[in-house]
Amino acid sequence: MNFSSKLVENAVNSLASLPGIGKRTALRLVLYLLKKDKINTYRIADSIKALIDNINYCNICYNICEENICSICNSEKRNKETICVIRDFRDLISIENTKEFNGLYHILGGLISPMEGINPSDLNIESLLDRVKQNNIKEVILALSTTMDGETTNFFIYKKLIDLNIKITTISRGVSIGDDLEYTDEITLGRSLINRQPFEYTLKS
Repeated sequence: MNFSSKLVENAVNSLASLPGIGKRTALRLVLYLLKKDKINTYRIADSIKALIDNINYCNICYNICEENICSICNSEKRNKETICVIRDFRDLISIENTKEFNGLYHILGGLISPMEGINPSDLNIESLLDRVKQNNIKEVILALSTTMDGETTNFFIYKKLIDLNIKITTISRGVSIGDDLEYTDEITLGRSLINRQPFEYTLKS
């Protein structure tokens, strides 16, 4: 693309660096922002700057928050004996939207994927084990996607937890094989949480 303005070119290139946004889409966004009232555009820019400058990750579960400990981990109303293991913040939002889970979370930050060079040491697995050992945890729900990488990660964590004398469960197969949680509708995901089953049952299928 040839641009008559270096400022436009720089803005397009910056937006095009985001996942899923090509240069044509980036150009449409830039032109849209130029047509908007400056106050609205500044508001967008300021919100992104505030996000980068002030966002934190919970010291306990790695949830995205503004404090050192997120509101879920801090809540007295949550079930402190159950931890739901998920891939990332998007899965937390999906599960919270079902209103069917009242325990705590542990965000791994990804899935084990040899093809992508992601090893267990790259994820928040050791801190999960520490939480289970140091707190009165009675159940760990493995709520990772039913993809190959998700199942590999589930099994790896299961093997690490099996000797800790706790209940290890996984969401039921209401979530189709190969699906990511963020794309599963709330009713299906909620029922899958309610009807969760012992993880070892999945090893027999």
